[in-house]
Amino acid sequence: MYAIVDIAGKQFKVTKDQFVYAPKMDGEEGASVEFDKVLLFGDDKAVEVGAPLVKGAKVAGKILGHVKGDKVVVFKKKRRKGYKKRNGHRQEFTKVLIENISK
Repeated sequence: MYAIVDIAGKQFKVTKDQFVYAPKMDGEEGASVEFDKVLLFGDDKAVEVGAPLVKGAKVAGKILGHVKGDKVVVFKKKRRKGYKKRNGHRQEFTKVLIENISK
């Protein structure tokens, strides 16, 4: 069984007992979260596509922690002008364990 769920504006294909690194969400470690924006729900028998959402489908998860992603280096340069600018950024994510997918 799997589902495509919208978490904070991004779409993830999730299955049970899977880890997802979603954009940072409010909540403490160990807190349970529920996502009701399910766009597609599939099991062994059939696939149900929502218009735009699948009615009654929910995905339950548990927040395992808040982490930072890899550093992205932003480098700007203008040739022959002596202009160089270097900047870095680390995006914050929330690690979520998908516990249950129900319809």
